[in-house]
Amino acid sequence: MTHILEADGIQLEFDGRKILSGIYVKCETGKITGLLGRNGQGKSCLMNIIYGSLSSEKSVRIDRKSIPEGFRNPDLIRYLPQFHFIPHSLSLHRIFRDFDVNYRSFQAIFPEFIHREKDSIGKLSGGERRLVELYTIIQSNSQFIMLDEPFTMLNPLQIEKVKALLIEEKKNKGILMTDHLYRHIVDLADSLYLLSNGRTVLTNSVEDLTILGYTKL
Repeated sequence: MTHILEADGIQLEFDGRKILSGIYVKCETGKITGLLGRNGQGKSCLMNIIYGSLSSEKSVRIDRKSIPEGFRNPDLIRYLPQFHFIPHSLSLHRIFRDFDVNYRSFQAIFPEFIHREKDSIGKLSGGERRLVELYTIIQSNSQFIMLDEPFTMLNPLQIEKVKALLIEEKKNKGILMTDHLYRHIVDLADSLYLLSNGRTVLTNSVEDLTILGYTKL
């Protein structure tokens, strides 16, 4: 069964400046939805609004049922923010247990984590920490996940492995993601929105992004 996450009617202002208006985003299970836009256009704000961690006028629905505070429903939606969100004192064993994610599968893909299950996440490098947070969100048992700058601090090999994971895991959930490394988003996305001047525009290709002024040929 396909599940649908929709968000619209979103209005957000800061100090009298309109950040978001006329927004519509749709994400379906079985698909990756990309969200692109220049810095300062409100991509992170939009994800936080959908997640319910930023207040605004909005309508967020899953299968037509209102979900005003997604953060209270991890079985429905989880969010990877730009910043580190897991307490630095927690061990990898504890983190994977809490997310109900298999650590052996993780270290099979990323062998640099073999024999590190007892390490606290705070002892990891920034890239390693990002990878743990990203992997546990991707593999979590949620209908939808939102990923904000997931490739930050990852090396090229790790990025390619994560992209393969996303392609595999979209069979089980809907994925909404944004990253300044937009080529990776274009490669992965089944549908693609450009956020510009407070509004979302559904696009189909890099050529559309060029026409809309986001990229140059």
